[in-house]
Amino acid sequence: MARARCRRHRHRHRGRAGHAQDKAHIDIATGSIGGVYHPLGEAIARIIARYVPRADAATISTGGSVANMQMLDAGRAGLAFTMADSAWDAYQGLERFGGHRVALRTLAVFYPNRMHVVTLEGSGITRFADLKGKRVSTGAPGGGTEVMALRLMEAEGLAPHDIVRVQLPLAESVAALKRGAIDAMFWVGGVPTPSITELALTAGRPMHLIDHGEAAERMRARYGPIYIASRILANAYPGQKVESSNVDVWNLLVVPASADENLVYEVTKALFEHKDELVQAHKDAALIDLANQTPNASPIPYHPGALRYFREKGVKF
Repeated sequence: MARARCRRHRHRHRGRAGHAQDKAHIDIATGSIGGVYHPLGEAIARIIARYVPRADAATISTGGSVANMQMLDAGRAGLAFTMADSAWDAYQGLERFGGHRVALRTLAVFYPNRMHVVTLEGSGITRFADLKGKRVSTGAPGGGTEVMALRLMEAEGLAPHDIVRVQLPLAESVAALKRGAIDAMFWVGGVPTPSITELALTAGRPMHLIDHGEAAERMRARYGPIYIASRILANAYPGQKVESSNVDVWNLLVVPASADENLVYEVTKALFEHKDELVQAHKDAALIDLANQTPNASPIPYHPGALRYFREKGVKF
């Protein structure tokens, strides 16, 4: 778990005793401000500071999953959130990783990320095919949203050139949609995502989620058993009165393969035994569960430190 040099949106959390120079330091690569990774990363940093006596932690806001894997690979983060598809690409050296395999391991399977395809009333978009020719944000460059958005478009028969594509982070996508600079946006995150809630409350016209769950099987056939069909229930967001079919991908917490086994054990134990503090940060943390930590749950092998804790709790590997 290496010390990072990146200073973007870093928030340090220290324990009650000891000095930072006496402790192992863990930088946590999260995601966009206004997303779900960032508040959960802040909660994890607080848990480490309180319950792992020999460590302190800081969060770093990033572009998302791909950027997080690159930071982990460069030694600029010691713990990272990632969607399972981006982690798999990094582990195998696929796509943006250009044949370079990132030495990473899973600390825990966390919660499902839900793809949102978001528009506002009056855009002329009522189904996925209506995105053709429209101005659409596919997410920040280097983010997991962008990876999954392009794969979803492919499964739905749309190429990148079929839309007027812009690449904006979450907050900028929301702002652009509100002012009419774009017609729709992709976002992959927990439900509710604070920035999407804010959009629904302040856009001045109803927000709509576009159905796309039927694409899950085609995405699985192309990319493996990473994606699942799901639904975003009615009333998950203000004014959203009907449920929407969508595609989910699980989130992982990952560490470098070289991370200290004892420290990973202590961090894993702290997270699971103080889960209630994670749930206070975001309700999707309720889905972090020992029952989800199985040999087939993560496409990436678990770190030995995490495995030690899970085996102590009776999980069979």
